[in-house]
Amino acid sequence: MLTFPQIDPIALAVGPVKIHWYGLMYLLGFAAVWLIGQQRAKQPWSPIKPEAIEDLVTYGALGVILGGRIGYILFYNFSEFLANPIILIKIWQGGMSFHGGMLGVFIAMWFFAKKQGCTLLQLTDIIAPLSPIGLGAGRIGNFINSELWGRPTDVPWAMVFPNGGAFARHPSQLYEAFLEGLVLFIILNLYVQKQRPIGAATGMAVCLYGCFRFFVEFFRMPDAHLGYLALDWVTMGQILSLPMIIVGAALMYFSYNKSGLAK
Repeated sequence: MLTFPQIDPIALAVGPVKIHWYGLMYLLGFAAVWLIGQQRAKQPWSPIKPEAIEDLVTYGALGVILGGRIGYILFYNFSEFLANPIILIKIWQGGMSFHGGMLGVFIAMWFFAKKQGCTLLQLTDIIAPLSPIGLGAGRIGNFINSELWGRPTDVPWAMVFPNGGAFARHPSQLYEAFLEGLVLFIILNLYVQKQRPIGAATGMAVCLYGCFRFFVEFFRMPDAHLGYLALDWVTMGQILSLPMIIVGAALMYFSYNKSGLAK
């Protein structure tokens, strides 16, 4: 069993102002999109110019934060929201959903694409290979916060999390950081080294994330107030990931089928 590294969730405190590692991880993701996105925008098939990336990051940040919060309330805490709607704005109490954040980003990018005079898929193909940086950083933030830990296990790398009781558990946040962050980043950025059919990069990103998340859910504890939704192993995360796998695979298929550029 490994010892959980007791990292203070607060990275920096100046008087009453406290900067948390989790917030810094979000900033890292947005900064990566801004820096690397400018290089992606220089490719000859990019629908936007490098100077538009700054506005794109602003739209994306709003989509992530609003979508992530609303998605968490709708997918994971809807009954409490009905009883007390004010919890929607209590973001300091925690609660963000990746699936909601993804939907929020797609909505924000739809508006931004209209502003830039391009299609949604042309735009998301540019930013899809950048998204794993934010995903991986966010999972490291979850690990530092000792949240979203895994199921009890006796594997040699199991950890006892401060908020997880006395059981040694899978460090499932690190599994996700590795798969959704590093592995997904490598695959997508190798894939987009040359021009692909419109929608193919977006489809691959959505499909692979869904596959990785579905897999890691076998090692991750379900939300306590939801538990397993079916068969003593199906979680809300898996239910929300299935449409991503199907839609992402279909998008790739139709992208190649429509263009005929299977290369």
